Amino acid sequence: MRIAGIMSGTSLDGIDVAIVDIRGGGWSKRVTPVAFYSTPYSEAVRQDLLAVSNAGTCTGTIARLNFLLGELFASAVKRTCRRSNTPIASVDLIGCHGQTIFHEGEAIRFRGHRVASTLQIGEAAILAERTGIPVVSDFRPRDIAAGGRGAPLVPYVDYMLFRHPKRGRIALNIGGIANITAIPPGAAPDEVIAFDTGPGNMVIDALTARYTHGRRNFDRNGRIAGRAVANRGLLGQLLRAAYYRKKPPKSAGREQYGPEFVEKMIAAGPNLPSLIATATTLTAATIAQGIRRFVQTAMPVADLIVSGGGVHNPVIMAHLAALLPELSLSRSSDFGVDPDAKEAIAFAILAYETWNGSPANLPSATGAAHPVVLGKVQR
Repeated sequence: MRIAGIMSGTSLDGIDVAIVDIRGGGWSKRVTPVAFYSTPYSEAVRQDLLAVSNAGTCTGTIARLNFLLGELFASAVKRTCRRSNTPIASVDLIGCHGQTIFHEGEAIRFRGHRVASTLQIGEAAILAERTGIPVVSDFRPRDIAAGGRGAPLVPYVDYMLFRHPKRGRIALNIGGIANITAIPPGAAPDEVIAFDTGPGNMVIDALTARYTHGRRNFDRNGRIAGRAVANRGLLGQLLRAAYYRKKPPKSAGREQYGPEFVEKMIAAGPNLPSLIATATTLTAATIAQGIRRFVQTAMPVADLIVSGGGVHNPVIMAHLAALLPELSLSRSSDFGVDPDAKEAIAFAILAYETWNGSPANLPSATGAAHPVVLGKVQR
């Protein structure tokens, strides 16, 4: 079965489309990459998405963006097919994560009830209509309904791709948020530990945009951080946040590390390059802290396999190597998985499971009461 996976993450960089062929069933299914292409958001759309993410805003704007993203996702799939000479008629299914604009996976008291919530936009009906291909979308709500946090979902795929009979492995993805999947040697799925460690690129990106007056949305190759000195006092304060001591399962997002977090950092000191270096160190330090506190105390680990945009930041990677010298540090590409495409590939695989009626959450990662079939199908 040929499936296009669509991912648009919390960094709001754009739309990643990975096309893969999947054969077989269970944990031994074979996944063969066919094509990958990333379509950047226009600056206007990116700013619109930022405006509605974790913010009080007009419901009309959200509704319009929901339908607009359906159009943009469809165009991105077609563009990926054209650029890779992959006939769109050969694609059997689309798995679309959508764009998260709010995620509060842990239940809070609301109007007399305990309520957990999440919202991803990108209308699947538009995507299905424009491409003529069935779409699986809205993966998180069913896990939340089963008592989970709706995140992280990629650990199911990490387990399938990276498990090893004798080596404990951690799959680390550094997107807007950083998350890990820790897989003990020879582990069963319910032995996996997975959680969001804290900020990935999100805070670095926001500070870089502020420093460059919007000319850059990320610190390319860690150049700004690499030339600056981190504010150690501020770093120490940030590392004392309660989230890092909280036991998994747990998830984080723009709700914790969005504009308010960035403004608090800026209020602590006007030197933006230093703050970018501080945020870069914070990303690596919270990853290492999460691994030491919740993984290495529970299992033997040999390998740290990195994917996501953060893999291209040599400052983050150098910090990780220094903080976790006992682990063999590698990229997912060393295992045949494009670091930029991994999460889009993951949602193609999750869509495949949904299409075949197979549960695809890991309750040990999300906190759900039991495995469930994820997503909604638009034929």
